[in-house]
Amino acid sequence: MANVKPASTGASPYDSYQTSLTTRYCSPAMSQLFSQRSRHSTWRKLWLSLAESEKELGINTITDEALEQMRAHLTVTDEDFEVARVEEKSRRHDVMAHVHAFGAVAPAAAGIIHLGATSCFVTDNTELILARDAMDLICKKVAKVIANLSAFALRWKSEPTLAYTHLQAAQLITVGKRASQWILDLMLDLHAIEQVRQELKFRGAQGTTGTQASFVSIFEGDTSKCDQLNEILCQKFGFPSCYDVSTQTYTRKVDLIIANAVAGLGSTAQKITGDIRHLMHWKEIEEPFESSQIGSSAMAYKRNPMRSERVYSLARELMSKPASFAATHSDQWAERTLDDSAIRRIDIPEMFLLADAICIGLDNISDGLVVYPAVIASRVAAEAIILTPVHKLPFMITEDIIMRLCAKGVSRQHAHEEIRVLSHQAGAVVKQEGKPNDLVERIKANEFFKPIWGELDGMLKAELYTGRSSQIVEKYCGPGGPVSKALAPYADYIKGATTATLNV
Repeated sequence: MANVKPASTGASPYDSYQTSLTTRYCSPAMSQLFSQRSRHSTWRKLWLSLAESEKELGINTITDEALEQMRAHLTVTDEDFEVARVEEKSRRHDVMAHVHAFGAVAPAAAGIIHLGATSCFVTDNTELILARDAMDLICKKVAKVIANLSAFALRWKSEPTLAYTHLQAAQLITVGKRASQWILDLMLDLHAIEQVRQELKFRGAQGTTGTQASFVSIFEGDTSKCDQLNEILCQKFGFPSCYDVSTQTYTRKVDLIIANAVAGLGSTAQKITGDIRHLMHWKEIEEPFESSQIGSSAMAYKRNPMRSERVYSLARELMSKPASFAATHSDQWAERTLDDSAIRRIDIPEMFLLADAICIGLDNISDGLVVYPAVIASRVAAEAIILTPVHKLPFMITEDIIMRLCAKGVSRQHAHEEIRVLSHQAGAVVKQEGKPNDLVERIKANEFFKPIWGELDGMLKAELYTGRSSQIVEKYCGPGGPVSKALAPYADYIKGATTATLNV
């Protein structure tokens, strides 16, 4: 698509809509990758490579002078965009407008640019190139977030904290163990994106409906040269091969496969930042908060989780993309309809810009998480009733009491019922009367529990009830574990990367 000319000479950029993705949230690298100059300059590289390959395979009408002029003008200039804009307005065809603009600066090549190709030779192959390069950028950034969280998990691997099921206090885990759960989801995302990127293929030179008829004609019936042409093109652009079957386009199923992998990052981001938002509400963990940052325009004391909320919001939009790609794929009648064009111009860049912005936010958050152990311990004490002056027993330790009674020959069901009754009685005291939990005193006053009376005080240490949390973190995130192995290809990038900063 050619550049859109401003409505009036000298018009300010503030007079027209700008996407917040590029002005506020994503990186310059991702924004540049999907820029008009990047896209249309890639078209020119494809046209040059097509001409070079055709000449190599015996098309003598392609001269060295033509190729030299094409090589000298691979980057589309502002002047070129203006030529293309004028041409597209009259021709209503963006590819032919850029063919004309390229020919204007490379006149010796004007007659052979796009030889044998259909528009999708440049549009589709460019989308595949950009998607591949975008996935490379995303993978590096996901790896950086995993590295941040891995260091965080190892640091806090033994810090007991409340676990929640149904958002109700359950057994204890550790701060590091919860972070390892986040890491696992990110690891699955990284693997999915890596796999899609590795399996991505090229459309190549397939002709108008994927039959290569135009190239059979150009090569005077020598079909082996059609295969050679695609082999050369794949080599030039770094793809393993072309898709085995093509219509006018590569199948839009590929877009959906990419979207499913990339959008998976959205659900993970919502999970992580949703947890952080709850943890901030409980004042156990905080995202970074700058000294001059304002939490609320009205309530100056507030420290709102704006970073996590931003990521959460962007993730919601990213998660919507696969449905759009699925609809586009399912609606491609026969060999192709053009109702895929306008929506893909929006969906493909937005999908990667969103993923990029989410990675920036997660990197910024995960590299600056602040933990408040004293608050965590007090919440453990308040919710689980651990280590208070009167030795109140955590409700979650009731399972351990049952197990110890069973070891002494008591019926598991009988033990469960006895502890259930006392737990609810103690809970009523806390909820209805606002008094301290007296479960321990009830147990010590009940003869049924006499076999374990002597063990009660020794059971009142939080670290005894985190199971293998610390070991799980060490095994998963420590040296030689799955995380370090997955991050090995990104070691240099992670080492040289600084914490992502937010534009606003």
